[in-house]
Amino acid sequence: MKPLSSEHPEYYGRYIALVKEDKITEAIAATAKEALALIRNTDPSRGDFAYAEDKWTLKEVLIHCIDTERIFSTRALCFARGDQQKALSFDENIYAPNSEAHARTLESIASEFECVSGATLELFKSFSEKTLALKGETPSGPSTVAAIGFAICGHTLHHLNIIRGRYLK
Repeated sequence: MKPLSSEHPEYYGRYIALVKEDKITEAIAATAKEALALIRNTDPSRGDFAYAEDKWTLKEVLIHCIDTERIFSTRALCFARGDQQKALSFDENIYAPNSEAHARTLESIASEFECVSGATLELFKSFSEKTLALKGETPSGPSTVAAIGFAICGHTLHHLNIIRGRYLK
């Protein structure tokens, strides 16, 4: 079941609203399938394209999605295991330029995306309903484990929409 607004920081709401599926494992699988199809059907020459000065390249955006999924999955794992420490924030504007995206191919990014999404899916499959309802403190506020999973999916969907609208015109 998709999380209620009381189960996550307000900021996550805009991402969660983009997710069509009501079951977290179905959402993770569907999001990965959509992302991988987009990456694998994109002309490799578009990988280093940025739609404006000071904007990330397509490859940097995709790696940003992977980085965010890893970080959010770690938060979900910590909360699921009872860790009550507040999760650390991260600055995507430091991560992106340090990702060395220019040295990567879209196919290598697709491969990494597939592995990370597969690991996320297996992690969330391992969580019981009780575990999915556990809460922890994110940098944006309290969140359930389930809401973090839906935020992962919605964040990727948000960026796929930007890619379609600004990078693949």
